[in-house]
Amino acid sequence: MAFMKILVALGFLAILASLGSALFFMMRTGKDDQKRGQRMAWALALRVGLSILLFVCMLLAWKLGYIQPTGVPLE
Repeated sequence: MAFMKILVALGFLAILASLGSALFFMMRTGKDDQKRGQRMAWALALRVGLSILLFVCMLLAWKLGYIQPTGVPLE
């Protein structure tokens, strides 16, 4: 169970790192705006891909019984 928590935390950190990378490329000044925009778009696409992968992994872990929901009861 601790492994899943570490894996989720690493996934969130990777998503935040990708978002920070996109911010860096957006704020960077330079002559080559097209290349900067392409790198920023790639970083944002990577962030979306990592988010989808994390969601699918969490859904799969729930289906396999590795994690259990602990939300508020419906009553």
